[in-house]
Amino acid sequence: MQVFGYVRVSTKNQNENRQLDELENSGIKIDKIFIDKQSGKNFDRPNYKKMISKLKPKDILVIKSIDRLGRNYKEIIEQWRIITKDMQVFINVLDMPLLNTTLDRDLIQELISDLVLQLLSFVAKNERENIRQRQAEGIRAAKKRGIKFGRPKMHEPANFNRVVYLWRNKKIMLHNACRNVGMSQSTFYRRVRQENNKKNIS
Repeated sequence: MQVFGYVRVSTKNQNENRQLDELENSGIKIDKIFIDKQSGKNFDRPNYKKMISKLKPKDILVIKSIDRLGRNYKEIIEQWRIITKDMQVFINVLDMPLLNTTLDRDLIQELISDLVLQLLSFVAKNERENIRQRQAEGIRAAKKRGIKFGRPKMHEPANFNRVVYLWRNKKIMLHNACRNVGMSQSTFYRRVRQENNKKNIS
């Protein structure tokens, strides 16, 4: 029997040390802890997959909290079933003892843990949907007040048409044209195409 730990933070900027400290305090060796720094929307994570490939029957997987496993409640339940039933690996969720499958438990306790798992997963999913809804409502309210989102529209410099004329007639080189209007080459080309499209439409 081996004990493994799994740590996940949503972005590379987030710090995983708190989770690591708790797992190490539980007696898990650092070389048995797998860390992913990416979203929990699915289980397509390199170190999670690597850890799963090493798990054997009667091993123990320790996580700080259920949301470190993932955030998609249907996939969490499916992964839980695969790990505990198909792979016969125990799971210990440190901040939720009811979900600790390493303990001797009767059918009632197992039923309770399954219900708790589904409830927690549903709450996590519902909260994400509420956050998205609040964001959408905030954006709509801001737009009504005239707040604009996205990149500000870039206005052409006063000398743009003159510089394009000189460039088209090979009076100046491309890099000089871009410098004169303060644009990168890709932006310059794009604005020239936009101007051509306007003329063709008119």
